Amino acid sequence: MNLGLRQKLWSFGLIVAFFATWQLFCVVSGMSDLILPRPTDVLTTLIARFPVLWPHILQTLATTMTGFALGVGLGVVLGAIIGVSKVAYDTAYPLLVGFSSIPKVAVVPIFVLWFGSGSVPAILTALSICFFPIVVNIATGLATTEPELEDVLKALGASKMDILWNVGLPRTMPFFFASLKVAVSYAFVGAVLAETVASNRGIGNVMMSASSNFNVPLVFACLFILAILGVALYVIFSLIEGRVTGWATRKTDAVAT
Repeated sequence: MNLGLRQKLWSFGLIVAFFATWQLFCVVSGMSDLILPRPTDVLTTLIARFPVLWPHILQTLATTMTGFALGVGLGVVLGAIIGVSKVAYDTAYPLLVGFSSIPKVAVVPIFVLWFGSGSVPAILTALSICFFPIVVNIATGLATTEPELEDVLKALGASKMDILWNVGLPRTMPFFFASLKVAVSYAFVGAVLAETVASNRGIGNVMMSASSNFNVPLVFACLFILAILGVALYVIFSLIEGRVTGWATRKTDAVAT
């Protein structure tokens, strides 16, 4: 058995052990479903309510990915500007840090005031919470380009745009994909947060309705859905990262001797 397969089996075993321990704890302690439902009850609720939950899943996924896509686009542009310009870095970076420090739950009512309830506040909240990691990583990747390399390219007649396109941007790819995997999780947080406040559709709205009715298994079923969606998107970006930035990944396979 190779090392990679063994690690995957260990990971799968630990996940199964986690849920088994959770189930055993609830059974032995007689824990009420109003406090902590059993995983089997959550799974039963998820299967039974899935036809009803499916439109809400699509709504949350659509708003999340829209906000995420807009956040990536904005983050790449701002990150590139900040990374190549010292003036832009000194001007924009403090503003970005200040904005990212504001709890996003505080800006949701402002979005609702401006755009009303519905999908727009969820999209904007997802955008506002996920674009900062993109900006930071793109700017860091560009700012860490070796000055010696830039000097050599300039001596060969390369313009700033040539250096940015052929050296700077490829160097940022590992940083970029690392930020994507973080940002997509943040985007779900933002979208669901806005749905709990300013939407009549989506997983966030279902969670609020279920909690007000003390339907805790349904709340946990929604949390499971969000976790599955987040893991699925994380895996997708990891696979794309492996294809695009394989040259920057240190090999971990054991060398046969």
